Amino acid sequence: MWKTADYTGWGRALRASGEVARPERARGLDAILAGGLVPAVGMRRSYGDACLNGGGRVIDMTRLDRMLGFDAGSGILTVEAGARIGEIAAAFAPQGWLPAVMPGTGFATVGGCIAQDVHGKNHHNAGSFCAHVAGLTLRNADGEVEVTPEATPELFRATAGGLGQTGVITRARLRLMPAKGDVMVVTERRAADWDEHLALLDASSASYTVGWIDATATGARLGRGILEEGETGSGLMPKRRRFRRVPFDAPHMALAGPVVRAFNAAYYGRVPEGGRTVVRPIGDFFFPLDKIHDWNRLYGRRGFHQFQCVVPLAAAPALRMMLETIAASRLASPLAVLKRMGPGRAGHLSFPMEGYTLAVDFPNRAEARELIGRLGEMAAKAGGRIYFAKDSLARAHDIAAMYPELPAWRAIVERADPGGALATDIIRRLALRSAA
Repeated sequence: MWKTADYTGWGRALRASGEVARPERARGLDAILAGGLVPAVGMRRSYGDACLNGGGRVIDMTRLDRMLGFDAGSGILTVEAGARIGEIAAAFAPQGWLPAVMPGTGFATVGGCIAQDVHGKNHHNAGSFCAHVAGLTLRNADGEVEVTPEATPELFRATAGGLGQTGVITRARLRLMPAKGDVMVVTERRAADWDEHLALLDASSASYTVGWIDATATGARLGRGILEEGETGSGLMPKRRRFRRVPFDAPHMALAGPVVRAFNAAYYGRVPEGGRTVVRPIGDFFFPLDKIHDWNRLYGRRGFHQFQCVVPLAAAPALRMMLETIAASRLASPLAVLKRMGPGRAGHLSFPMEGYTLAVDFPNRAEARELIGRLGEMAAKAGGRIYFAKDSLARAHDIAAMYPELPAWRAIVERADPGGALATDIIRRLALRSAA
């Protein structure tokens, strides 16, 4: 049942070696957990070490992926924790339903989405993923536990965004959201600079809004990008998705500065000055990079890091300073996103706050690691926080100020897993279960 394996998160910069079990059925999971708690992982789409347990064991939940039942009256879907968000969207969008919140990859599992309390392009009006979780089933030190926001609010708040530390999530009940169909009607507009980009985000009333930002632009063009606003639609085009694969680790020069700047200029120019409206399949809008399997190999064998922070609305000038620092470094990749977030968050360690979030990828180099450290300090001083699903470099002593509910979370986790069996590499690196 247990096999020794080397594995990584999606960023591939941090690695682990240990024993992995992948049960095929619920009874196989029961047999594993009869011997004690073990951390659970899914598709390992978190970028850093949240899904790693170096020298220890993990349970791969990806075979436990069944959709168990759907109530069309309430819109509640019951699934196993290994079910993937993209597959749920593909199955239910033609029936007029979508997961209420979807992250940037359809390969994320439901268990992972709960453990990180992920957010999507509609956070400004829908809140985080766990705001739409009606209930879930955990296996922890107390055995099998049913958890709901109403009956067990504290345990629910510790589990939502709780990095899997309150128990192994085995099933969940999700409130799906009505949708018009399985296509998206998308309006694209250019933002010429930082001020216009923020103004467009602030003024948007669309259900789904996201900004691609050119993190290499400087001077008067700083913050330029493309704002996308989306609404669901029906019957406008057939479903079609052609997948490509990156077959090998790209050489160092593939994402060299001149290449990235040229790509960004071309990408910005693809949208006419007056904007445009296009129709896309659901998956192309919500999960654009999923069309390129193993796209993380574009960063080469050393992998990459992502920096993602959120700062309060009033701290927008501090976020602009971060972007200026990034652009001056000439280290950013083409993958940079700017969004406005609303106040909705479901857990003690949930990432979102009302404000602006910036996410930028960097190749795994010493100068990029030093830059990310400075960016984290800037985010903390601005009253913001970093996102555990993307982080691989933050320091333990910075976390308490970013997450003031950390002591309350620790107290609940200690009761759910008193022996610390569920701790993973990120828990140890950031001393999340004990004072730094």
